[in-house]
Amino acid sequence: MKKFSLFLGDILILYSALFLTLFARYGGNFNSSLDAHLEPFSAVFVIWVLVFYILNLYELSFTKNNLPFFSALLYGIAVNSVISLFFFYFVPFFGIAPKRNLLIFLGISFILLNIWRRYFNRVIATGNLNNNTLIVGANKQANELSEFLKTNPQLGYNALGVLDTADPNAIAVFKDLIIEKNIKTVILSPESYQIPRIIDVLYRLLGFGINFYSLPDFYESTTGRIPLGAIDQVWFLENLSERSKRAFELIKRFFDIIFSIIIGTVVAILYPFIVLAIKADSPGPAVYKQKRVGKAGQIFTLVKFRTMFTDAEAGSGAVWAKIDDPRITKFGKFLRRTRLDELPQVLNVLKGEMSFVGPRPERPEFHDKLKSEIPFYEERYLIKPGLTGWAQIRYKLDFQGMTIQDTIQKLQYDLYYIKNRSIALDLGIVLKTITRILKSPGK
Repeated sequence: MKKFSLFLGDILILYSALFLTLFARYGGNFNSSLDAHLEPFSAVFVIWVLVFYILNLYELSFTKNNLPFFSALLYGIAVNSVISLFFFYFVPFFGIAPKRNLLIFLGISFILLNIWRRYFNRVIATGNLNNNTLIVGANKQANELSEFLKTNPQLGYNALGVLDTADPNAIAVFKDLIIEKNIKTVILSPESYQIPRIIDVLYRLLGFGINFYSLPDFYESTTGRIPLGAIDQVWFLENLSERSKRAFELIKRFFDIIFSIIIGTVVAILYPFIVLAIKADSPGPAVYKQKRVGKAGQIFTLVKFRTMFTDAEAGSGAVWAKIDDPRITKFGKFLRRTRLDELPQVLNVLKGEMSFVGPRPERPEFHDKLKSEIPFYEERYLIKPGLTGWAQIRYKLDFQGMTIQDTIQKLQYDLYYIKNRSIALDLGIVLKTITRILKSPGK
């Protein structure tokens, strides 16, 4: 509902900016000028909203009055301004070239969007402080969630802390605490359901207008991750059934084939130039082949343009890449920064070994170690791996050295994607991946 309100507010602001522009320019002839401008500007507004979405300006966890947010907003407005200029002057489909009108509109929309977004961020962050929230049952995931809510008040939950159900005194005052603190939201860890005193109090509180949530569901919906410590094998049986996703997988495979052919054509054009540049930079083959783990644990051969010196791991063995990795060649840094090194993987997509969207395929050397140290790690192979995925756009890794904790958090995102995968989610991941490629360097 909050995201929809934010989206609706942006639309109203854009149309308000257009109406103010036309009124300032034409005054009494406002209605006649509106007919000529409404349709083309409406088409432009669709693009504006899409750009805002790609830049995460509709993510509530990002809606804070701070420098990163307003930098993203300014960047989005700048991109949309360029797109608007291109739309009206290079694609003259609607037959108008609103030079002054467009300039006035950009100025008004810039001011109104900044005021509106600043107001929305402040109201969301401070307008729900009466939604006192208590997490029942102390564990790692409960503490993580409590800290997440405290650092993201714009989500609308005033986190009061975690009730330790192992403490008899805490259980004894549970009901009084709910009433005294006027708690509106209670989040229940799995272990709290096993305590008769807690269950009894919860039933007595049903008439108090309190919202109850299970920790796994609430954690997932607010963070976009699956809490590994709060789920078990039954959760996988209930949530990761393939039967309900058959139609989606067929549609996804169709698009994988179509776009792998289109992108493969581009690769074929660029191939000789990239090959020559790789060979001129360092000796060795231009295409690098590497074993990866695919769906159901099947090993396949991933292909990519070589970005490291030949036999880069001869002395060290298999290790994760990192920033300023000395194994990477000069041209290899460019390929990784632009993600051009990944282009040959469209062959893996065409063969059905990969998809465009899915968990990134891991190397067998790392897989064997990770599955022994991380619970449920092998469940990420329930679907095909992908060129990009939910973890890639959500988890900000600095690549100073991949750790087990990094892998655990990426697994949480991967499991979220496996459970919630859809055409809309895939489209969002692809669009945001393109933005990340344009804005940030590859590893």
